[in-house]
Amino acid sequence: MNFLWPQFLWLLLAAPLLVLLYFWLMRRKKKLALRYASLSIVREAMGVRQNIRRHIPPFLFLLAMIAMLIAAARPMAVVVLPSNQQTIILAMDVSGSMRAADVQPNRLVAAQEAAKSFLKELPRHVKVGIVAFAGSANVAQLPTTNREDLVTAIDSFQLQRATATGNAIVVSLATLFPDAGIDVSNFGPQSSRQRGVPLEQAGKGPQKEFTPVAPGSYTSAAIIMLTDGQRTTGVDPLDAAKVAAERGVRVYTVGIGTVDGETIGFEGWSMRVRLDEETLKAIANKTQAEYYYAGTATDLTKVYNTLSSRLTVEKKETEISALFALSAAVLALLSAGLSLLWFNRIL
Repeated sequence: MNFLWPQFLWLLLAAPLLVLLYFWLMRRKKKLALRYASLSIVREAMGVRQNIRRHIPPFLFLLAMIAMLIAAARPMAVVVLPSNQQTIILAMDVSGSMRAADVQPNRLVAAQEAAKSFLKELPRHVKVGIVAFAGSANVAQLPTTNREDLVTAIDSFQLQRATATGNAIVVSLATLFPDAGIDVSNFGPQSSRQRGVPLEQAGKGPQKEFTPVAPGSYTSAAIIMLTDGQRTTGVDPLDAAKVAAERGVRVYTVGIGTVDGETIGFEGWSMRVRLDEETLKAIANKTQAEYYYAGTATDLTKVYNTLSSRLTVEKKETEISALFALSAAVLALLSAGLSLLWFNRIL
């Protein structure tokens, strides 16, 4: 625990002095009471229990004073608070390899069900957008709080060929920052990217001046990208991750399927797919996020549940003076109340 005004903690040295003063007053009062036989007899009649009661209100009042002094020092502590994440983009792989049944009933259905379960766990005020990607990336649903529209978008996925993980990140960023000029439409062998123009300037129209921020510092949005394969086309995902990092957006990556590689048959053709964990981890690391591996449908659901709790709450150092002040007030009132109840006086 840290303190903004630690110098006030020196006042806590008064607590043991108050304890000594209290016991001195009690001894002095006892000597005076012994001068009167009647009072001594009454004291004996009160018994040990009543004698202990006499010390409880002053003890509670001492605790109240200590709590007030700590509150005056303005303590800071790391506490769990509701996150201010307002928008989450789900970038989901719809390449042909998602038809594989190593994750039951198949990768695509497992991903769809886990995503819908994820939506149920999110607070209603959090906006969610859906980006579907295969050989290209498209916005399936703009960010919205309407969960029914999001479920409809997830259920309407159509499998396609190829995997463009980099495009998925860029389109997700373009969805979060529609006026930033982030665009992948000009990318290709003769694209502006190949001619040395930064990715931020690859879009159409005039560009706004942009100053990079610290990775992970943008707390109003996050991207969750789920894929089961390697990038086979489109923008380099590490270049796209760099753009996300410069804008402070975290890209959480989720890998599904086999890491060692597997041959998948689809509509008369076959392909070899392998989960590129190295790149997914690099994307997450570059953007100050995390990578998760989901080998089964159950694992995938657990991953989304973990992400739900992580994106809706956050640990943050916060001043907790009010808690100590409230505790002091409660202890002081309790001390006064017990004293009035037992002895018909305040302390």
